[in-house]
Amino acid sequence: MKLNELRDNRGATRERSRVGRGIGSGVGKTAGRGHKGQKSRSGVAIKGFEGGQMPLYRRLPKRGFNNKFSKKYSEVNVGQLQSAIDRGKLIVGKGFVDAKALEEAGLVSRAANGVRLLGNGNLTAKINIEVSGVTAGALRALEKVGGQIKVMQGRQKSESEKPGSSASSGD
Repeated sequence: MKLNELRDNRGATRERSRVGRGIGSGVGKTAGRGHKGQKSRSGVAIKGFEGGQMPLYRRLPKRGFNNKFSKKYSEVNVGQLQSAIDRGKLIVGKGFVDAKALEEAGLVSRAANGVRLLGNGNLTAKINIEVSGVTAGALRALEKVGGQIKVMQGRQKSESEKPGSSASSGD
């Protein structure tokens, strides 16, 4: 068999139906859409409508919620830190390595809400790092090699903003 002899099986393909091409075609004039109404017009799909049957989105129970205050942290493993140091992408010994340095090294693409350090992998180089969060395993790995970690906190409320403080009483 040659490439030019390849054919679909008989009945596997069907000629395209050309609608709206005259009375004799059987799908002329209204092109099988019936007369008037929303569904006879172009560009219409009634999403989620199942012909009066209870639609799927109403048959299934509601579950969970989306926390609008949740933060998305970029995650970096200690093993990734070590490989970046080995390749010369990350320079240690010049103060604390922060999110900007991790971005430049290509370990995180964008640290929107901060960086979280995870403990997967091995760390042999002594590194001082500044992150938003750290796991217990990552903390152990850093302490084992004699590195320091600085965990940044979110914006602290001042005394006047705290509820029940004397500065905010408006009497």
